[in-house]
Amino acid sequence: MGRRLADTSTPARLAAPEEGIGRDELALATRNHGLPLEAMRHDLTPPGLHYVLTHYDIPYVPEGAPWQLVLGGRVRRPLTLTPAELRALPRVTTRVTMECAGNGRALLTPRPVSQPWLVEAVGTAEWTGVPLRLLLAAAGVEDGAVDVVCTGADHGVERGVEQDYQRALPLDVATGTEPEVLVAYEMNGAPLPPQHGSPLRLVVPGWYGMAHVKWLRGITVTDAPFAGFQQTVAYRLRQHPDEEGEPVTRIAPRALLVPPGFPDFMSRARVVRPGAVTLEGRAWSGRAPVVRAEVSTDARHSWHEAELEPDTGHRWAWRRWRFDWRAEPGEFVLSARATDAEGHTQPLQQPWNRGGFANNLVQRVQVLCLDEESAGH
Repeated sequence: MGRRLADTSTPARLAAPEEGIGRDELALATRNHGLPLEAMRHDLTPPGLHYVLTHYDIPYVPEGAPWQLVLGGRVRRPLTLTPAELRALPRVTTRVTMECAGNGRALLTPRPVSQPWLVEAVGTAEWTGVPLRLLLAAAGVEDGAVDVVCTGADHGVERGVEQDYQRALPLDVATGTEPEVLVAYEMNGAPLPPQHGSPLRLVVPGWYGMAHVKWLRGITVTDAPFAGFQQTVAYRLRQHPDEEGEPVTRIAPRALLVPPGFPDFMSRARVVRPGAVTLEGRAWSGRAPVVRAEVSTDARHSWHEAELEPDTGHRWAWRRWRFDWRAEPGEFVLSARATDAEGHTQPLQQPWNRGGFANNLVQRVQVLCLDEESAGH
């Protein structure tokens, strides 16, 4: 009897009640990794600490290997560009906080079975490249164009569908300036590392990570909405599997705490000593600028205004916040939440969807403050 792709590619499913993380999810978790939250102290995340999600294999691109970006479809002048030719064009550097659309998925009930993120699927880097709008202008987009489809070199199978990783942006987003989409070739002032899309990737400020196509090799302008797997099957907000659902796009507001004190090895519960403790963290939103960060030290019963750093002009990057807490012996649950200029904030109870996307549930950090006798030991 013949074998099919579906024999090795399982359908989407929800974990059964009390079902723990399976070996397939564990295998994903070893390939992908989140940001150690203590690394939020860095304004720019070092590339090795920035979160990574790779759908298929990381393409092997030896240093100096030929690479071409082909721009075609509904354009008057198709382009074929090498990375060297792109570097000779006008360059822009933008600081961007990037977050995986599935961040927080493992905290949902029932849990969608996929990459089991807690809250660490985030990072902030400075990306340098050519504005996509300039490339599209040089190519001459024809009337009637609708979508700009971006194709990566990573190839695999998902839910029985063999595919290159492809995502599309609406034409107005691809040609816009707020945000200005980049075809990037540098991260934090250095060439892109392999896991971050070397030699070229898309960067879409304010949008979840699925839009930032890595190992970019093709851009195609179409006169009809793109109907590829990652656009119409994956990355949709659905309550039921037969719904069309809403597309996942911009990042919902979120604030995270830099874990205070020191951790237990297994539980990661935090330990602090009595007295003055500075709580700090980062806040961001892809929908509108963050205007408020708040902190709770009593399991979200009350909230206190945190000090938000002045606006540094990096619209698409996280902002630092801090709050001075007087810790007394006992057990505490700390939380933080962000609010943006359009009034979007974080829920105390997470609205659920089948893919586990666009979660921004308020974080909970367990903290033990030692009693006076043991505080010095």
